[in-house]
Amino acid sequence: MDIKNPTRRGLLIAGGLAGGGLLIGYAASGPSRRHQLDKVASGEGERFVATWLKISPDNVLTVYVPHADMGQGVITALAMMAAEEMEADWSLVKAVQAPAEQAFANESLGQRFTEGLQIPSMLTGVNDAAWLKVAKFMHIQLTGGSSSVRWTGQHGMRVAGAAAKDLMIRAAARRWSVDPSQCVARLSHVHHDASGKSASFADLATDAAELSPSSNPLLKNAKDYTIVGKPIPRFDIPAKVDGTAKYGIDVQIAGMLYAAIQFVPVFGAEVVSYNEAEILKRPGVRKLVRLPSGVAVVADNFWRAKEAAAALELKIDAKGNDARSSATIYAQHDKDLAAGDGAKDVEIGDADAGLKDAAKLVEATYRVPYLAHACMEPMNCTVWIKSDGKAEVWVGAQDPLGTRARVADVAGLSFDDVTLHPMLLGGGFGRRIPVRKGFFEFPSEIDFATLIAKEVDAPVKLVYTRENDIQHDAYRPAVTSVFKVGLDKDGRPLAWHNRYVSKDDPEEAAHIPYAVANQSIRSVESPTLVPRGPWRSVAHSQHTFFIESFMDELAHEAGKDPFEYRRALLKDQPRHLAVLELAAEKAGWGTPLPKGHARGIAIQEAFKTIVAEVAEVSVSPSGELKVHRVVAAVDCGRMINPDTVEQQVESGIIYGLTAALHGEISIDKGAVAQSNFPDYEMVRMADVPAIEVHVIESGAALGGLGEPATPPIAAAVANAVFAATGKRIREMPLKNHDLTPLTAKFAQAAD
Repeated sequence: MDIKNPTRRGLLIAGGLAGGGLLIGYAASGPSRRHQLDKVASGEGERFVATWLKISPDNVLTVYVPHADMGQGVITALAMMAAEEMEADWSLVKAVQAPAEQAFANESLGQRFTEGLQIPSMLTGVNDAAWLKVAKFMHIQLTGGSSSVRWTGQHGMRVAGAAAKDLMIRAAARRWSVDPSQCVARLSHVHHDASGKSASFADLATDAAELSPSSNPLLKNAKDYTIVGKPIPRFDIPAKVDGTAKYGIDVQIAGMLYAAIQFVPVFGAEVVSYNEAEILKRPGVRKLVRLPSGVAVVADNFWRAKEAAAALELKIDAKGNDARSSATIYAQHDKDLAAGDGAKDVEIGDADAGLKDAAKLVEATYRVPYLAHACMEPMNCTVWIKSDGKAEVWVGAQDPLGTRARVADVAGLSFDDVTLHPMLLGGGFGRRIPVRKGFFEFPSEIDFATLIAKEVDAPVKLVYTRENDIQHDAYRPAVTSVFKVGLDKDGRPLAWHNRYVSKDDPEEAAHIPYAVANQSIRSVESPTLVPRGPWRSVAHSQHTFFIESFMDELAHEAGKDPFEYRRALLKDQPRHLAVLELAAEKAGWGTPLPKGHARGIAIQEAFKTIVAEVAEVSVSPSGELKVHRVVAAVDCGRMINPDTVEQQVESGIIYGLTAALHGEISIDKGAVAQSNFPDYEMVRMADVPAIEVHVIESGAALGGLGEPATPPIAAAVANAVFAATGKRIREMPLKNHDLTPLTAKFAQAAD
């Protein structure tokens, strides 16, 4: 089983809460689970017997969301989905991040592996219970892969809400001795219109707790939605605006110490010696802790810890790894690609024969560099390992349960002896996922904070400096991709031949939606010591730049308009075609542009959402690039919160634009050359283009939104640069290239 993108379909049981409360969740609840829930119950006399939805005596519905909100709005969106199905009064709805407890393990994420299977209704509960066991065993509470709404929301929250409504209606019908079909739920009440009777959910909770929930409750038709599809303000915004929101870096505990690290700069190097005695004499310094890849200084405030760490004179054994550079890594890519045919990704028809029969052969090699995550909140983690063998952890993490398990493993404690307090995340993008065997193999701030805390009899907050963060990330991989495509006499592709390094998630990232009869797509492994990790949109961010830039090359070779060329090859992909056409229409494709301006287009499906983007750029005669406007068309199946959809598309475009224009982690003498924002630039507010978002609600299965807008932007901008200058950019970032237009014709380009 591939656990890198775990998924599930959630559900549900009912149980009583003292004082008339009710908690509804998923899967049957045995005594051990009830005991777990009791430990995390809030409110005197309350008793948890299941999860997800809690109705309290004041008729407030609290939704427990097993995901971290990194600004993507999932806590609000999932609450909307549950409340919609339950017919709750939105003014009586609250939502919180679920605690890092086994009872809140998210089996919805496991259900991905049974997607498309026809599971008999009598086995639904068995399937759910099985995935709950997997989620608890794997400590899964993961946020990533644009999975929150399309998996937990669709298969967990909607079903839980519908089952809860059904329980309330049946409880009311029993109380009033009427048929349930004569009762209706509205605004957190059940009504029997014929008699005029009504009761609140809170009033019905105790009776509802005596009933068994349906494993296949009836879900609402979209035409009847009153909450989903409305632009509802996010729960998290007020606290972020007024400053009361608490992030991991805000943690303050009485008696807390602070830690800073000087890492060995060369990946794979080891510490030989350092000036320990001298550093221990510095004011406020309490202890030095040797780590697998550096030395930590513990002090009574962060400034003292940071300054002392900077004064460490580390002598290292580079083990020969200081000979590595970006140039040698790319040379290794080329050698490995030339040496072997790699592992099968896609094999359709006979690509070799198609290449031989082609009227024209088009070849190109594309590259992208390593990229850092550059979260606004630097990495941090606070750990307190107490003398009684218990531990507490305060951290913003994308998998709180997994983080709790990781701390227990590193500290040598049992899982039950660790308590984790989830904090807000100042950006994640894949960076704040804990390490565990079989997952992403890189040491994290969680590991280091735990190792330091083992040596100190006090709570310790480890904070990375920005230099730590940039130079010791788990980077988006550097990738090389080689294409050969054979065109027929009319310029249509007969054969698509692609070899790339290295295979990464998701597995379909290098696949093409275009009608090409013969395809051979294979991956070649080319490992290095540079730590790799998931980055926003994962492998889609690399392969969309490769594929959509190369599609522009093919259109140029065929003498076709890039939009029309794609359009013809997507004739059998109606959703892709509709998105492409909408983006082109709204961008005014083919209409005149100001002098020096040009447009570029790109499209990709990622996480079941299709996004096409048109970038309008200008390039001055001296080669100065400016992105003026980006038009995005999106088909995510259905919008849950329109405001969040627009925000996430804008965010994805800006994040991807930063990478396209500036993003580069380069390796020199075995170490990262960049160190902070002056040499790892971000797109600043003044340089953000006008962004328009247009949504198609196709009714297809729900797609993700946190990541799909990131991949197309690099190709759209690079294709616009070609239209403006005649220069084809095959390697990111754009800042590394001379963009001076080749001729006066291109200097006055219009698409």
